[in-house]
Amino acid sequence: MSYKVAKIGLVSSHPEVYDPCDDSFVLVDALLADRVNLAQHQPSICIEIGCGSGYVITSLALILGKEVPHPALYIATDINPYAVTVTRETLEAHGCFADVVNTDITNGFEKRLSKSVDVIVVNPPYVPTPEDEVGCKGITSAWAGGENGRTVIDRILPVAEELLSDKGWLYMVTLAANKPVDLCMEMKQKGFTSRIILQRSTDEESLQVIKFWRDLDTQLEANVGENTKLLQFNPFSFWKRGNQSAPTSCKEKFSLYD
Repeated sequence: MSYKVAKIGLVSSHPEVYDPCDDSFVLVDALLADRVNLAQHQPSICIEIGCGSGYVITSLALILGKEVPHPALYIATDINPYAVTVTRETLEAHGCFADVVNTDITNGFEKRLSKSVDVIVVNPPYVPTPEDEVGCKGITSAWAGGENGRTVIDRILPVAEELLSDKGWLYMVTLAANKPVDLCMEMKQKGFTSRIILQRSTDEESLQVIKFWRDLDTQLEANVGENTKLLQFNPFSFWKRGNQSAPTSCKEKFSLYD
């Protein structure tokens, strides 16, 4: 069975918005790889943090499509106002809809959505850069990740912890320089287990998509300091699809915002 994803030819663009590239494609491919679980998950609310061109949130909506009995609510955010416009155009071109919000991460509605989001997808600004580039206006905000590419990632993770429902899943793109093993261990201490579900090497970098979810056993360990060995997925195992070429040319830098 063929599953639809956003068509590159229908993805809108703007000089100040990051076009879909290898990191965008690996995130969508990870969602495709996990599509059976996503369908069984039956998410009610899905959010993309840093939607950029809208390629990922549109693809998620198309992948789920009629797989869920009740249509999910889709929300997309971006700090770049041009990205908000481009994402709306991309969604409309594919016959999809999402509430697209111009905000920093999820500022303004975190409390309203606390513990109610079932799926979060994010391709963060993971490129190591000088700290003064983080949060710049325009397209620079799409890739500038600060020291070790972790500045924005380290802001997103607590937000995800607050937003995710008890059954919520977070899919995040990371780079080797982001120290993904450390990320998994930090989230484990907060009651999450994790798994690298897709890994892909390009000419310039090695990308991983990590899936995080709440785990009752790890939450118990974090809260009461139990030393019992946990029976859970190895956070550092992964299902590897192998190297694949991107269907379109990429910009020199990689980005947060899709």
